[in-house]
Amino acid sequence: MKSLVNKLIKKRLEKIQNLIKKNKFDSVLISNPINRRYLSGFTGSWGYLLITENQSRLATDSRYIIQAEKESPEYEIISISSQNPWPISISDGLRINEIAFEPEDITVENLKFLQEKTSFEWIPNPKMVSTLRSIKDEEEIKLIQKAIDIADSSFNTISENIKPGITEKEIAWKLEKHIRELGAESLSFETIVASGPNSAKPHHSPSNRKIQEKEPIVIDMGAKYLGYCSDLTRTLFLGKPDEQYNKIYDTVLIAQLTAIETLQMGMTGEKIDELARSIITNSGFGNNFGHSLGHGVGLEVHENPGVGPTSKNIIEENMVFTVEPGIYIENWGGVRIEDIVLIKNGKTKILSNAKKIKS
Repeated sequence: MKSLVNKLIKKRLEKIQNLIKKNKFDSVLISNPINRRYLSGFTGSWGYLLITENQSRLATDSRYIIQAEKESPEYEIISISSQNPWPISISDGLRINEIAFEPEDITVENLKFLQEKTSFEWIPNPKMVSTLRSIKDEEEIKLIQKAIDIADSSFNTISENIKPGITEKEIAWKLEKHIRELGAESLSFETIVASGPNSAKPHHSPSNRKIQEKEPIVIDMGAKYLGYCSDLTRTLFLGKPDEQYNKIYDTVLIAQLTAIETLQMGMTGEKIDELARSIITNSGFGNNFGHSLGHGVGLEVHENPGVGPTSKNIIEENMVFTVEPGIYIENWGGVRIEDIVLIKNGKTKILSNAKKIKS
């Protein structure tokens, strides 16, 4: 496993070095923790990468030196201290005049500090690494699938025991406990359990509200396994569904399945969003679907590619993303159904396997 990870890191490092050469940068500073982990394997909480066409350095402090040496063999490890201060130490001895940085991560105050402490030209270079991350390698796909399987199994088990009288918080705790028992390191995000009118709020936090019959229950959950995330949403209904719930649930399900079956490699996120949104709009619920259809999933639960009304991201081979239409009506509730899909050999493959329970 370790040798495989090292091979993946080496391949990713080569990709970023090729981009450095293509963009004619002297070097690139990686400050975002997720991007740092992706390019180096380093999982410590503090550190920076400085990468040139033929050199790679990881700067961290004494808490993480041993860890960095084990996790990042492709990098020269620089120990930061009062005698060897940041940021001068990471660039010492390198023949560079400029450093491209991640403007979405470096604050104005931090940039000012870097400019004052060094003589380099600092060049903003947005989304270089996040664009690389949007196309998954085979090992990443396996880890995402494992995270998906854990969440799916937890939902299938816990959903069978949801009865009137249990609270939203109690369901969320049971899901988290089961997820961890199956080997997840943590949740991908705080579990959403939203019942009745609460389910009209897409990102409701579980409360002490008790589950009741004849109302929707939206459960949005995910597991994190070896750093990789999953994301799953299902909507339940205890008792016999009424006409309104049936109509809304069926509309959401048809919109989701149509998008999954119709989307193609080469489409923009905007176009895929429209595949589902048009069905919801034509059913009279256009104003009740306010969020994007989906998002990429990987080391972060929300990452590229975006799949929404304004997304120009082009869907490519080995991209992993969610398809999650929803309809939300204030004072009544909501319905959302979410699966993760993978583009493989030009075709769409559904990775999620949790059962869809209309009632």
